[in-house]
Amino acid sequence: MADTDRRLFNVLFLCTGNSARSIMAEAILNRVGMGRFKAYSAGSMPTGKVNPHALALLAKLNHGVQGLRSKPWEEFSRDRNPQAPELNFVFTVCDNAAGEVCPIWPGQPMTAHWGIPDPAAVQGSEAEIGVAFAEAYRQLSNRIGLFVNLPMTSLDRMALQERLHRIGAARDAPERA
Repeated sequence: MADTDRRLFNVLFLCTGNSARSIMAEAILNRVGMGRFKAYSAGSMPTGKVNPHALALLAKLNHGVQGLRSKPWEEFSRDRNPQAPELNFVFTVCDNAAGEVCPIWPGQPMTAHWGIPDPAAVQGSEAEIGVAFAEAYRQLSNRIGLFVNLPMTSLDRMALQERLHRIGAARDAPERA
């Protein structure tokens, strides 16, 4: 493996509330990233707490949930936080965040929108809510699985950007990306 293949890529998942989808994406990538990726999550208007259904699902699937918290994206803006990690990728995972004005990220990270229906908005029985969270997790896991297997060092920036957009646009990532 070449030294360039060992580069650590910092990835930020953004959503409005940073309570469910972006939190799940952070946990998934930190587990499957094979030491090549460090995931973070944040929100444009964070709720200040992680959705208990997201935490329960992550714990049930043996993800570490310690340290997961709802936080503002300003924590990752080097203008406001000089200790913020330099980001390589920024993905929005909900429709609200995709339409909002995002901060300028130093280093020009690659960005893509990977919209996932909001499981926290589902109303119904515990079973119906559980299914919504499981489906959001499945979609995120599929997209993140495709992402971590991209040949980062052999794709030029334009080709990589196209692949990131295709992953986000796929209705069901494994079959269509």
